[in-house]
Amino acid sequence: MPVHLDTTQDGFDAAFAALLSAKREDDADVGDAVAAILRDVRARGDAAVLELTARFDRLDLTPETMRVSEGEIDAATAAVTAPERAALELAAARIRAFHEAQVPEDRMWTDDTGARLGWRWTPVDAAGLYVPGGLASYPSSVLMNAIPARVAGVRRLVMCVPTPDGATNPLVLCAARLAGVDEVYRVGGAQAIAAMAYGTDTIAPVDVVTGPGNAYVAAAKRQVYGRVGIDMVAGPSEILVIADHTADPDWVAVDLLSQAEHDPVAQSILVTPDAALARAVSDAVDRRLQTLARADIAGAAWRDYGATVVARDLEEAAALSDRIAPEHLELCVEDPDALSDRIRHAGAIFLGHWTPEAIGDYVGGPNHVLPTARSARHASGLGTLHFLKRTTLAAMTPESLRAIGPAAVTLATSESLEAHGLSVQARLDRLNG
Repeated sequence: MPVHLDTTQDGFDAAFAALLSAKREDDADVGDAVAAILRDVRARGDAAVLELTARFDRLDLTPETMRVSEGEIDAATAAVTAPERAALELAAARIRAFHEAQVPEDRMWTDDTGARLGWRWTPVDAAGLYVPGGLASYPSSVLMNAIPARVAGVRRLVMCVPTPDGATNPLVLCAARLAGVDEVYRVGGAQAIAAMAYGTDTIAPVDVVTGPGNAYVAAAKRQVYGRVGIDMVAGPSEILVIADHTADPDWVAVDLLSQAEHDPVAQSILVTPDAALARAVSDAVDRRLQTLARADIAGAAWRDYGATVVARDLEEAAALSDRIAPEHLELCVEDPDALSDRIRHAGAIFLGHWTPEAIGDYVGGPNHVLPTARSARHASGLGTLHFLKRTTLAAMTPESLRAIGPAAVTLATSESLEAHGLSVQARLDRLNG
């Protein structure tokens, strides 16, 4: 059963700590298996990718058929209904506008010594986007990963999407076309991450790999980090709702279930100062589970990892939220802006009764690829900056070098780095000669 806690009760701190430390990631020890796959793809390239695809996806490919042809993408796009395409286009436009606002500015200035200093931003050359495959795949993830990369100015966008038994979701290919993906490959799993990171004869390597996946994909991204950049290593989905007496219990219930239906190990938590609301929401969840199509998944997540927490007040609720550092945080309260000002750690915040988290999954504009497992304490969601690099610029004049160079020589000497000091001193000697 879900956990029901009250901050005023004895034993709350221990029970809350247990809630935070509950292990929800896949228990399978996949690290060694993934390392073997990465080594195999790095050594044998296409041959390894093809063998692994046949084994795991039951799909026999050749180097010529790994890539989804433009004709196949045309056919898939044509198969998408007009309402679905219109919805994708609306989502794409809103996501693009939001991420265009994130593009940082180059800057250059002259300081009081006459030195010119600054920075400039440049995109990576190529990005690899991983999208979970099959008929249950998510076109929204294509838009959320590809559009920020294109906005950043990435020249080449590669997408890998597994197609078990050859099953392809037309919406995924339509979304790839709308978002400007250049190459789509029907390979998945750790072998897809390896192919994008190391390159094969067919799939040229990329600079950054982003996108969600299963435990094998997450482990592969963790292991190739350094060879390529990654967005994050994401775990199961999670949502925290802070609600007060003004909230509709049924709305809160379906919001909690919107994440629970993702995965049996997803986590949904309600924190409220209203004990009656906590009971009403719990009852509403039970009623909704009677008719929900994915009740087996959502019910397992709510039973094993769900929780309601009764806090003394909204101030304490905010403090508890920061300890959780949730992926998604809904503020279903009378004054959400005031409460939001008290929140320091959250992947994304949804303000007010009319802003369900699900709107952010599709058409809100902000990215839905967000830090999980309390990593919002130190990480941000996917955005334009993930595909950009900042290069600093510095230009000394004789006058500025004369002003600050002696300090550099002193520090180099203190670190016993003689050539460092000499490289500056030689110029100072010329100036003082």
